[in-house]
Amino acid sequence: MFLAKEAVMRLSAKVATHINKKYLEVYKLANIKSAKKRILVNQTKADRNKTIKSKVKTLIKKVDASVAASDLELAKTSLVEAVTEIDKACSKGVYHKNTASRKVARLTKAVNTIA
Repeated sequence: MFLAKEAVMRLSAKVATHINKKYLEVYKLANIKSAKKRILVNQTKADRNKTIKSKVKTLIKKVDASVAASDLELAKTSLVEAVTEIDKACSKGVYHKNTASRKVARLTKAVNTIA
């Protein structure tokens, strides 16, 4: 129980440090209030985009691994998951529609080579 509390305290300290660094960075760089806000908003959006792109890459790797293993059922289920996430990322503006389409096409083609 005590270890869990220590871990939470360390984690919250890291988060607080990250937030403080972000605010300090803003106040060092910008002089105008709107510029300060823009820096914070851009950082928030960049963090969100990074997590979404990371998730998409992970799902693409799962599809590629199942294709390399020639496991058709796993490849099909992984493909559905990956396509869903890519479409979500496209609708949120993380990927351009042509980029999303290209990624889906390449994955689909790879899965179809197994069948």
